[in-house]
Amino acid sequence: MPRSTAKWGQVACMSMIVFAAVASPAIAQVPDNLQVSQLVAWCIVPFDAAERGPEQRAAMLADLGITRLAYDWREKHVPTWDAELDALQARKIELTAFWCSSSLEPAKDPGTQRILQFLRRRNVSTQLWIMLPDEQLAQTKSEPERIRLAALAIRQLAEQAQPLGCQVGLYNHGGWVGKPRVLVGIMEQLDDLDNVGVVYNFHHGHHDLDAFPEALRELKPYLLCLNLNGTTVGGPKILPLGAGEQDAELLQWIRQVEYRGPVGILDHRNELDARQSLQENLAGLQRLIERSQATERSRAP
Repeated sequence: MPRSTAKWGQVACMSMIVFAAVASPAIAQVPDNLQVSQLVAWCIVPFDAAERGPEQRAAMLADLGITRLAYDWREKHVPTWDAELDALQARKIELTAFWCSSSLEPAKDPGTQRILQFLRRRNVSTQLWIMLPDEQLAQTKSEPERIRLAALAIRQLAEQAQPLGCQVGLYNHGGWVGKPRVLVGIMEQLDDLDNVGVVYNFHHGHHDLDAFPEALRELKPYLLCLNLNGTTVGGPKILPLGAGEQDAELLQWIRQVEYRGPVGILDHRNELDARQSLQENLAGLQRLIERSQATERSRAP
């Protein structure tokens, strides 16, 4: 069963919303998941040069028209978890996901359990974006055994998260466990669960781009979120959307496989105010969309 067609697929529906292209009076259609109000802001907490607090961050997102946040954090942010949730709820911003770095035994991992306790106490249903320890998995020489161990860890957390109405998204962060074929292999061992999936980040996938778009087609049934980034092979890890050589191709791949689930945009630049970084990505995405629309119009009979 495709994970993205369950609860979270309701948000990123298949309907198309009519837009007027800025560069032309002609009417074009843009998928709902690329509209500003449906984009998920990611990596905007510890990477914000302005070091906003919860209320300032929620106000910034609301001002930009962004209504969804995937929450990344560091230890210093733990005391503000309640304030963060309160600020988001006051602005009607969805807590789409909560970042989680875990051992291979999430049920015994203090950090993971602290997050679950918070979500349980606040009665929050969201996604847990979990990073597994790649170095620890690499110590097991047999790849099938590595896949089994990773799947077991995801299963353990998913079973704990299910009563909370939460999903568990395996987050690619480079390394072996982040390779598309490995992510798919892990998911195939979890077919009996309906609250697991994959969160794929293109900023951690530079070394796997030669496997696309077929890799995206194989990942699609499991995708909970697809995080975009300016991408140039051999270039910087983080670039604004529209500044990368592969960016137009990334959007083309998404269209080819008809992915209509949640899409994220990043800050992830310590030197920039998160507002500026998000604005650059929003502007770059709009330019890419307009360029795609112009190409379509030029090909029309």
